[in-house]
Amino acid sequence: MTVQRVAQVFGVVFILVAIVGFITPGGMAMHADPAPAGQARGLFPVNLLHNIVHLLFGIWGLAASRSFAGAKTYATVGGGIYLLLAVVGFLSPNGFGLVPLGGNDIWLHAVLAAGLLFFGLTAKDRPAAV
Repeated sequence: MTVQRVAQVFGVVFILVAIVGFITPGGMAMHADPAPAGQARGLFPVNLLHNIVHLLFGIWGLAASRSFAGAKTYATVGGGIYLLLAVVGFLSPNGFGLVPLGGNDIWLHAVLAAGLLFFGLTAKDRPAAV
């Protein structure tokens, strides 16, 4: 799978996750504590800010998928951000009072980071056709 396809797929998935988060009961509230926050699919705590971030990551992914350099940057930087979010979720499950990052979000963010970083760091541009 090319890094451009990865950025495109992640972009679509993040937009769908944002939509699910917005319609989840409590998903439009600003609770940062994972306990009272909305629970997308009953597993992942979400709030309004969390959903907006997912939407922005999705839009970024779709825009980045239009070029190799953009997609590689999206995967590498996005993977680094999700790795940081996994660590922050472990240390501060309420995301310093802004967004719920604890619980199942920790392992999910770690898996997202691993996938994005793998594709971003191993991406090779195809030579131009002659």
